[in-house]
Amino acid sequence: MSVQELGVSIAPQCAEPPEAHRVFRRDEFWRAIPGYAEVDAETFNSHTFQMRNSVTSVAKLMAVLKNHVDSSFFKDLTDGLSRASMSMRLSPYLVSLVDWDNRYDDPIRKQFLPLGSSILPDHPELHFDSLHEQADAAVPGLTHRYPDRALFLTLDTCPVYCRFCTRSYAVGLDTEEVEKVHLAVNRERWDRAFEYIRVTPQLEDIVISGGDTYNLRPEQLTYIGESLLEIDHVRRMRFASKGPAVMPQKLLTDDAWTDALVSVVNQGRAMNKEVVLHAHFNHPNEITGVTLDAMNSLHRRGVTIRNQAVLQRGVNDNSEVMKLLVKRLSYMNIQSYYVFFHDLVAGVEDLRTTLQSGLDIEKCLRGVTAGYNTPTFVVDTLGGGGKRDAHSYEAYDEENGIAVFFSPTVRPGELFYYFDPVDTLSAEARMRWADEATRKKMMRNAMEEAKR
Repeated sequence: MSVQELGVSIAPQCAEPPEAHRVFRRDEFWRAIPGYAEVDAETFNSHTFQMRNSVTSVAKLMAVLKNHVDSSFFKDLTDGLSRASMSMRLSPYLVSLVDWDNRYDDPIRKQFLPLGSSILPDHPELHFDSLHEQADAAVPGLTHRYPDRALFLTLDTCPVYCRFCTRSYAVGLDTEEVEKVHLAVNRERWDRAFEYIRVTPQLEDIVISGGDTYNLRPEQLTYIGESLLEIDHVRRMRFASKGPAVMPQKLLTDDAWTDALVSVVNQGRAMNKEVVLHAHFNHPNEITGVTLDAMNSLHRRGVTIRNQAVLQRGVNDNSEVMKLLVKRLSYMNIQSYYVFFHDLVAGVEDLRTTLQSGLDIEKCLRGVTAGYNTPTFVVDTLGGGGKRDAHSYEAYDEENGIAVFFSPTVRPGELFYYFDPVDTLSAEARMRWADEATRKKMMRNAMEEAKR
């Protein structure tokens, strides 16, 4: 009996995606921005232009956009930045990809520029460093949570600053809201991390992050890579970077940096060790012909690339958008590895989604492309429980927006939460969250349900 005969309809959001994933824009889109109208393609597509012309303030953005955007938007942005946990930094490439005629709904603008009019109250259970990366740090900047792998935070700067950054406690400049825990480039600190890794033989996998490894100088990238390769029990390492999504030009014009990355990859391969690049694309609009050229260049030189995205409300919490992203990444030989549910981060409650919305999107992704190019949707649980498959919750009180997960490998016997955004709940549920005693009771009830 067919689905139609059973009277079951297929939701529109699960329709097959178009062939748009093969189309990469190669127009001179930046010329629509008044401040870049006279910039030729060779200049715009150099990493030096992108770095030197980063937009780091409202005044600089106004100078670039000129009369293209009205003053009310800049007032809204100024208000948003005054309450943000991240400072402002955008590449000209990103500025040019924003649809400024649709600026309030544009998915790129939403990720990088906070508006006061969109900010929602933080979740009542938000805590600084909600993932406990500092609490699990064996030495400064090295988080050892999982038995065989560690996170190495090499520096605290990035080529751009995402307003949703889970490391807003450390990354970027201090803001009016947050005084950062700084993890600047420091050879002595790095050497302490290498020594810990050297005397901890169960560590086989190191994530090299920050900040962003894009901001390491070539000789620093080489030093870190070769130091880790020299440790016999380290078998795998991943350089993590938002750079390919926000400044792909660097991979095509900064030969010294790209050569350093490829050299470490090749040395690892010769030693039967795996060295890969982890990128961070969240939306298809971040990808252009320059991106394709950069990814093809790395692919030809033998660099494996995986992607980790973050599920964000109004950005990519839509199955059609996510399918197009996954297909476009696949076309560029980038494996979609994870889609993270948005962490509890100050000032970005408007970007978080419910657990159920992500589960629904994941169902629609299955079968769209090969399994190895299909991401797993994961929750990085509050309090240091680590990553859990979103489907693996022990209890989910959807009415009150409380999910509970076990983490038997990382924290045996303990339970960890994920919370839906309060504004997505019913009026009655929002009232319950507003009362601290009732809130604690709901959380205890969810824990008890998970233990049954």
